[in-house]
Amino acid sequence: MADTEEPQFNTLAERIAALNKQKNFSSVGTPEAARKKPPPPPPPGRPSAESRSQTAPVVTVNGSAHEQAPQQPPRPVRANADAPPPLPRRNTQNAGSPEASVPPPLPSRTGSFQASPALPPRRPSTITVPKPSGRRNSASSEASMLSTMSSLSLTKTNSSTTSNGSNGTVVHKLPPVCDMSSLPPLPPTKRELEAKAKEQAAAREAAARETTVRMTARQTASQPAIEPPRPSLPPRLPSRPAKPQPSTSTEAITKPTPKPTPKPTPVTVQIRGFGSRTEPPKMPARPKIDAAADDGPPPIPMASRPSVAQIHAASSRTPPVPAVSNDCWVCRDWSGPDGVAAQYPREQLPQHDVVGYLARVLCDPFPSYNDKARAIFTWFHHNIMYDTKAFFSGNIRGMTPEDTIRYGAAVCQGYADTYKAIANKAGLECVVVGGHGKGYGYTPLKQGQRPPPPDPTGHAWNAVRVDGGVWRLLDACWGAGHICGANNLFKKEFSPVQFTNSSERFGRTHFPSDGRQQLRNDGRTITWDEYYIGRSQGEPVEVFGNCGQEGIAEDTIEPASKQISVHSGQVVRFQFAHLCEHWKSEKHGLGKPSLFLLQIHGLDGRNDDFIPIETDGYWYWADVHARDLGAPGQSVMVLQLTSMEGRDARGVTAQQYLAKKGRVAMAWAYVAKWDLV
Repeated sequence: MADTEEPQFNTLAERIAALNKQKNFSSVGTPEAARKKPPPPPPPGRPSAESRSQTAPVVTVNGSAHEQAPQQPPRPVRANADAPPPLPRRNTQNAGSPEASVPPPLPSRTGSFQASPALPPRRPSTITVPKPSGRRNSASSEASMLSTMSSLSLTKTNSSTTSNGSNGTVVHKLPPVCDMSSLPPLPPTKRELEAKAKEQAAAREAAARETTVRMTARQTASQPAIEPPRPSLPPRLPSRPAKPQPSTSTEAITKPTPKPTPKPTPVTVQIRGFGSRTEPPKMPARPKIDAAADDGPPPIPMASRPSVAQIHAASSRTPPVPAVSNDCWVCRDWSGPDGVAAQYPREQLPQHDVVGYLARVLCDPFPSYNDKARAIFTWFHHNIMYDTKAFFSGNIRGMTPEDTIRYGAAVCQGYADTYKAIANKAGLECVVVGGHGKGYGYTPLKQGQRPPPPDPTGHAWNAVRVDGGVWRLLDACWGAGHICGANNLFKKEFSPVQFTNSSERFGRTHFPSDGRQQLRNDGRTITWDEYYIGRSQGEPVEVFGNCGQEGIAEDTIEPASKQISVHSGQVVRFQFAHLCEHWKSEKHGLGKPSLFLLQIHGLDGRNDDFIPIETDGYWYWADVHARDLGAPGQSVMVLQLTSMEGRDARGVTAQQYLAKKGRVAMAWAYVAKWDLV
């Protein structure tokens, strides 16, 4: 049917009037109008119906004029469905009224009865896409399997593209089926290349190793099992009687052909650059064993040929490790320098250049700086006494090293100065170290007592550089002997620990004024309070002189404190150890090992007893309950059994002692002492 031409309107009011006329909105009194509920009266101040816009019709009901809202008419059919309707003209006359600000309701759109065009038939695909078997994951779809077009591939030529058909339909073209066997192989990955390189390297190493084994087997087969020392020149091969031996000598000087003589004489050969040397006589020609084999080489002795297992064993055999010399100063054999030091008493020394003479006779016999330093140290024990008269009278005067040697007595400063003079003359680097020493006159602190203010003075010792450039601390004064507290006299007693002690042990009794001269192996620099208080945190255990002779390390004696409580209710362990794990009494001490005893007094101090101390050769220990040690005020001591039945007790075992305990006379010496509190 033909489309009717739609009338044109100049204003919105004309359009609304035409719509009302078409719907018969002006009929008054009809049943539809009678059934409608009248609108509420307008609010106060609202303009009358006459002043309102003509956009809405006014209906009079019961003598009252009411504005009736227009119904939305159906949308008329346009002449041209594609052209949009003309825009209504804007009425600017009632712009200031409230009704003008509210836009009118949009008309309802008429329903479209045009049917959607039918889709064109889909063209069948020439390629059958296999239906995926099983359940697919959430990322798979039919479109993803059929289309390979993306925004990045629009400008590229692909085997699968999407195009539009002639009738506007979308046609999907699939790539042709690809044969996987016809694809070229992928290049190897980095991991595969590395693995292949390792396999090739291993193969090369195996081939080189096999070649070496073969060459070694050939050389070993041609040589005896134990190769004799090579002569100066190898002997020539014997000449064959079947053929004359041509002259193939390549020596600088032609050698005469040796003749078989009863007594061959050695031949002197001149070798350029090395002078002349005597060559061993040539061996006579070997007689021919088999006349038939005139030109063939002699058979190879197969009996002496080593097997493959023997070759591998010989190649894998490591050379023996050379024995390392003992570098422990405690158990080192010092008998050489100690013996030389005892051969030169000071009374027989020349009066001229006595320091230089001692440096030569004590140090020249030894190439080691260790032995040179030890020889000088031991010489002081035999020849220099401590000047107790000058020390206790306070009349200490300085002397030169020559005067100290001639006088034969000095205090600690004289020992240190004289040692330095002899050592420097012998080529040793040696210095004098001044500081504080826990020697005669030192009073240990009581429990809880604070140390005095720092005062590192009053004593002197030496530091000497020995083998390997290592600095060692030594005290020649304390090594020569010690002062007895009973009569203030000097007791000549050799103390080798003053030479062999490590810097840490040496620092327990020596505190230098310069902290850099502590020379500790751990790199620490201890303080004055740490040095003065010590490991006992109070008065330490009392140690006697024979402790060093028996190789006992004083810093291993436990308990470290001198006072022991008898009411602690605990088991007290008494223990000590040798200076080092290599120390042996037969080699480094005075003979066979001694038997050590612990003297206790029993419960309430009424039962004295001597308990043998157990040992494993290095540690010594005894465990006793505190109540069995004795009563407060008594002392507990470690004793060394010195004689039994009038004979030397060295080597006596604990079983032998217990068998004769209380039956024969015994004697002992003190080693350590504690007080019971």
